[in-house]
Amino acid sequence: MKITAIHPYPVRIGVRNQLLVKVETDEGIYGWGESGLSYRELAVAGAIRHYANFLVGRDPMQSGALWQEMYRSQYFEGGRVLTAAIAALDIAFHDIRGKALGVPVHQLLGGKHRSRVPAFATVPATNGDKVLEDALTLRDAGWTCIRLVAAGQEEPEIFEPRESIAETAEWAIRVREAVGHGTVLGMEYHHRLSVAEAASFAQKLPSGTLDFLEEPIRDEAPGAYEALRRMTEIPFALGEEFSSKWTFQPYLEKDLLQYARLDICNVGGFTEAMKVAGLAEAHYVDLMPHNPLGPVCTAASVHLGAAVPNFSWLECRASPVEQLGFESTELCPKKVELDGAAYIVPDAPGLGVEVDEDFLKRAEFEFIDPPMLRRRDGSITNW
Repeated sequence: MKITAIHPYPVRIGVRNQLLVKVETDEGIYGWGESGLSYRELAVAGAIRHYANFLVGRDPMQSGALWQEMYRSQYFEGGRVLTAAIAALDIAFHDIRGKALGVPVHQLLGGKHRSRVPAFATVPATNGDKVLEDALTLRDAGWTCIRLVAAGQEEPEIFEPRESIAETAEWAIRVREAVGHGTVLGMEYHHRLSVAEAASFAQKLPSGTLDFLEEPIRDEAPGAYEALRRMTEIPFALGEEFSSKWTFQPYLEKDLLQYARLDICNVGGFTEAMKVAGLAEAHYVDLMPHNPLGPVCTAASVHLGAAVPNFSWLECRASPVEQLGFESTELCPKKVELDGAAYIVPDAPGLGVEVDEDFLKRAEFEFIDPPMLRRRDGSITNW
């Protein structure tokens, strides 16, 4: 089998763009992949064009060797743009292998540990009674893991960390009181705080309020997380921005994360994700995959979640209280099904999804940037 063409499709789906990639072969079998580097899809599409220059004519069944060649043969190894491109291609190669062999992707990874992949939902409201209302709606609908979002972005383009942590702590305490301790409760801070601010936030909460704190500070310096770890007992959920096993390594070796927020569409696809899962298992850390994209990313994440022993919950952005339009039926008429608060693991060959390529050809790319947030003094801060 030989690769004959690679087609990247950066298009607007729902509230932002997605980058879908189709890999075609001379046997008529094709595979779909997805890149996870949101807001910089054209940069990833450019990297995919470079890879296509030497991938056409190669055997997609040799996905492990092709991964090594894409990562190591250019001198400037790694980086989020390149691993996001590799991820989309690697996922597509696995889709092709599964279809060629007549088995679902999870069989290629060793078989499934579970038939249902548990999911967590996000409360999109950041303050007010809507937070409590949505959290109770999710709990009553059977969602056992709920994530809250930090307050403090009510004014467009303004984020003041100290104002946010005071308000967010108040609402986190109220939600915990409302849902009880039978619900796993987390908080997403989207790396907007400093070490001191994150510690102050954690110290405002009674013990047991949160079961995990997600991305409280930026990830470039593991030593900063070491300092924060000494200041709070709350488990950390980290890794959605990590691009390889090497990025995860210091955090796992120093016990700085308790939930691995691996993004299969950023970290290099199935080939690299399974290695990260093994490293995490060696440190008794469960995966809690990042999944903010479309149906191809969801399908890949579900196969990964089925095939590893150390798994907690998969992010879901299509819940009773949140619909971002990512899981478009126009884009993907056949996709992985959500049953209550869990995804059903598909047993069809490959990923088990079908993408409407004609829809992609009609759709358009839009230049979209995330919010450019500033403090009241005019200085830039993180989104």
